[in-house]
Amino acid sequence: MTTRIRPRERDAVIQSLRAGVVPRMGQHLIQVGRTREIETLVSDIERVTDGGSAFRVVIGEYGAGKTFFLNLIRAIAMEKKLVVVSADLNPDRRLHASGGQARSLYAELMRNLSTRTKPDGGALAGVVEKFIATAKNEAKSAGKQTETVIREKLANLTELVNGYDFADVVAAYWKGFEEGDEKLKTDAIRWLRGEFSTRTDARKALGVRSIVDDASMYDQLKLMARFVRLAGYSGLMVSLDELVNLYKLANTQARNANYEQILRILNDSLQGTAVGLGFALGGTPEFLLDTRRGLYSYPALQSRLAQNTFATGELVDFSGPVVRLSSLTPEDFFVLLQKVRHVYATGDEAKYLLPDQGIESFMKHCSSRIGDAYFRTPRTTITAFINLLAVLEQNQDADWRSLVGGVDIKADEGGSADLDVEVETDEELASFRL
Repeated sequence: MTTRIRPRERDAVIQSLRAGVVPRMGQHLIQVGRTREIETLVSDIERVTDGGSAFRVVIGEYGAGKTFFLNLIRAIAMEKKLVVVSADLNPDRRLHASGGQARSLYAELMRNLSTRTKPDGGALAGVVEKFIATAKNEAKSAGKQTETVIREKLANLTELVNGYDFADVVAAYWKGFEEGDEKLKTDAIRWLRGEFSTRTDARKALGVRSIVDDASMYDQLKLMARFVRLAGYSGLMVSLDELVNLYKLANTQARNANYEQILRILNDSLQGTAVGLGFALGGTPEFLLDTRRGLYSYPALQSRLAQNTFATGELVDFSGPVVRLSSLTPEDFFVLLQKVRHVYATGDEAKYLLPDQGIESFMKHCSSRIGDAYFRTPRTTITAFINLLAVLEQNQDADWRSLVGGVDIKADEGGSADLDVEVETDEELASFRL
């Protein structure tokens, strides 16, 4: 641990962890354990790079590190020259809906579209311009018109839903690019982002007859996956977190419609019909296993996502579509706290605020307060540790021995508190969750 850490990276990691959220950058500085799980997702990324498809459901308890894991995979995917889109599901963003929620999810994904050179989102225009620049170079070397080459390159998209209009919109962007028409370029990007709400507006602006709506959200992602490969990238990785929001849907019909969409994505991925497209979905164990409301309540999904019956005890199988995040061990957690201490000191060992003995004492204190939860679901424990470091930093005469015993640690309740009471009015029996 001798490499100095840039203050920007240090602040991004420490401030995020202190707030109990996952840092958007610098994940590699605090990554510990779960080597097999990471290798599994990296193999998925390589399959997508080769023009294949991938589908994984990442399962872990609240606070166990699902979001961190998904963000780490997102960063690896960008390093492998994939385009990455990510979003959290919520009541207004779903995989299937009839009131605009699926289009809202697609629009959020496109706003967060990221590449290695633009990792914080908003990279869609850059991807389109890279495609156009590639087409212009090919046209120049072949002695053809640029629009002819653009149409030729996009010809294989026309077999997909909205493929013709997709090609027209990209051509419209090129026209706006050549003529300096900023409004035409903006309208083209708005269409690609799914921000047109009516076909009339899209036809006036771009002359196309279709828009991205709830029904075509997934088809549009398949189009985008092929398009980014034409632009010179390796493929498209879709990261969706907080799928527990589908589990919370009170209406059984709406919930099953979303599960049916997951089944469609899963079937396409396993059969290899989606080119250069990978999915990583994050959810809690009850979202997967609950036979009344979870994915297992949908028989076709239960059969496809069932655990390998031979993988019992210490035996594992990472080849299936479900990746269950293993809990961190106390040893992993000790290394994690060492890394957090190292990041807090910007990589300078001389600035460590707490010795290894202090970390051990802190872990013993946490264990006595909340048991194994301190390392199995480490979010609140890490926040408390950073708070301890902050006090030691600002009060240099303070003794860590006296402070450790006063740290108040509570078990991470996750999102269960906001479930309140849900009543299923469309089923024979009412279901109450407190």
